[in-house]
Amino acid sequence: MNTYEPPIFELSAPGKIGANLPALDVPAAELPGELLRQDNLAAMPELTETEVVRHFTRISQRNYCIDTGMYPLGSCTMKYNPKIHEETARYAGFAGAHPLQAPELSQGALRLMYELQELLGEISGFDAVSLQPAAGAQGEFTGVLVFRAYHLSRGDTERVEILVPDSAHGTNPATAAMVGMKVAEVKSDAYGNVDLDDLRAKLSPRTAGLMLTNPNTVGIFEQHVREVAQMVHEAGGLMYGDGANFNAILGIVKPGAVGFDFMHYNLHKTFTTPHGGGGPGSGAVGCTAALAPFLPGPRVRLQQPAAEGAQPRYEFFEPEQSIGRVKSFWGNFGMLVRAWTYIRTLGAAGLREVSETAVLNANYLRVKLQGTYPAAYNRTCMHECVLRGQIAEAPQARTLDIAKRLIDYGFHPPTVYFPLIVPEALMIEPTETESKLNLDAFVAAMLKIADEARSDIEILHQAPTTAPVRRLDEVRAARQAILRYDAAKFGKLREEGAAHARELATPTV
Repeated sequence: MNTYEPPIFELSAPGKIGANLPALDVPAAELPGELLRQDNLAAMPELTETEVVRHFTRISQRNYCIDTGMYPLGSCTMKYNPKIHEETARYAGFAGAHPLQAPELSQGALRLMYELQELLGEISGFDAVSLQPAAGAQGEFTGVLVFRAYHLSRGDTERVEILVPDSAHGTNPATAAMVGMKVAEVKSDAYGNVDLDDLRAKLSPRTAGLMLTNPNTVGIFEQHVREVAQMVHEAGGLMYGDGANFNAILGIVKPGAVGFDFMHYNLHKTFTTPHGGGGPGSGAVGCTAALAPFLPGPRVRLQQPAAEGAQPRYEFFEPEQSIGRVKSFWGNFGMLVRAWTYIRTLGAAGLREVSETAVLNANYLRVKLQGTYPAAYNRTCMHECVLRGQIAEAPQARTLDIAKRLIDYGFHPPTVYFPLIVPEALMIEPTETESKLNLDAFVAAMLKIADEARSDIEILHQAPTTAPVRRLDEVRAARQAILRYDAAKFGKLREEGAAHARELATPTV
């Protein structure tokens, strides 16, 4: 079946109508001349409804999403989102609730928020939780603000430095700098852990805290986490936990029990809120009792019952020394509904099984692939495995080539060139929602690509060949972005693309 249609701007023709407006039910009025477009009127396409619907439907079908295939982006935890979460988030009482309506009329929503605070605190081992932050990076921002407020409340004005491991997410040092802190980098050792000698040398009376991801960004558990926390605390600093990789330790390790003072939860990673495309996210934060007074508000608490047997009542409150709001209203409420549903659906045993399966899947891929793609560290990984796109007998193959070729095999590429401390990094996170069948298909594709790299590297250099868009010059695209349609320019590009496609389709002898 031929499904080709030219670009939507070239379908335009004078007189085409895609809307049928009703008769006016108000007096007609002329728009002021200064509001009317005077030039380049031809840039506004005239199309039928069919053409518009087909255009946007066709674009939507080009999107790769978790509902259509495996999404092995390491550090992102792109796992399947059960559809019951979408159903509960759309309940009229939740979706239709206005953020300004009185708490007395929002008791169901407040109860859900209160229970989610309590559940997240129990899962992580923290005394208090705020649901305000809208994303992981905003949770980090909140944590460093809380650290600063805590130190200043004790009259300690010299603690202006945040320590960040060299394997950290880039948001960690950026967040600390945004708060006005100085950033000092801590090296990793040969096993991917924090280098204890380097940490010891960097700790000082200026240390406000250490931002540590555990499991860390090379996909392994910090073996000396208790010792690291003890060293930071003895120096007067605080421990911040980047919860981006919390999916690996649910029901197994409580960060609050191993020395962390504060942590953000990526509800849009660990607790299956839809992820990607710039949002929506939710970066709830948890902390120890000592830091609870500084949390952003409002938080939710349970009122004392007015009489025995009375219905429980919930109310908003502001922590005593709160750093203030970091998000309008009450946080991304729809994401909170999804996270609450996920936790209540699985229960404690189910959450632990999530992590156990995620870790098992990642190690399965590591063992299957490390003979061809060297592992960054020769040890058991957690929820993600970090390999190197360095293929024996194919020195010209690079990680980018491998990632682009995966598209031709129907897989979204994993995270590439991160973490920065691993050369030619391939960071793969299968999550717990992928079956062994899917994992084996991914392994087969990766091994096939290695064979192609050894026999004919140009196959990889030309990839992808089956995608709607071929390999782009990503640096040029970022620096010389084309932000509007130009018929002449795009016509030339289309002709060049068609010629290249014909060349690829021509049989060779």
